[in-house]
Parts: sequence; C-alpha cells; structure tokens
Amino acid sequence: MLKGRGTFWSVHFFCLLLQPFHIIYNMVETLIVSLVIIAAGMLLLLVKVLSRKNGTFSSQHIHDSEAMKERGIHCVMDQDREMRRKSRFAVSER
Repeated sequence: MLKGRGTFWSVHFFCLLLQPFHIIYNMVETLIVSLVIIAAGMLLLLVKVLSRKNGTFSSQHIHDSEAMKERGIHCVMDQDREMRRKSRFAVSER
C-alpha cells in the first residue's frame, strides 16, 4: 500500500515539473500558427503584386474614383475646405 502511494506522488510530482513546459509548448504552438497565417497573407499579397501591371495597386482615394466623381461625392477634406471658404454672398454679422 505504501508503494502505491509513493508511485502516485512521484507521478504527480513529475506532472508538476512538466507543467511549465506544457505552457511554453502551447505558446510556441500559437506563435507558429500566427506566423504561418501572416506568411500566407504576405504570399497572397506577393502574388497580387506580381500579377499587376507595373506591380502597383490602383488608388484607393475617393477623388480618383470615377463612380464617386459621377455622383458628386468628394473627399471629406475637400468638402471641409469648400465649407470653410468664405462666400462672396456672406453677410457680416457685426
């Protein structure tokens, strides 16, 4: 009976010794999965750049979009600049 108790405690002690390594293993596993996901994204971007003409992307700005120009939609910065411009019809409030 004492022999069984000793075996239980020795196994339990061995598991306690290995517990920090299990935590480190989980962290390394998560890090490797994250790196694989990032590498896959970089690879897809590389394929897109290589398949594009001159290796450039089209502009993502609103003022470069033909559809937005047709609708009369401008960049927020341009709209703000237009609103701040002093109108020649403005009445002085003083």
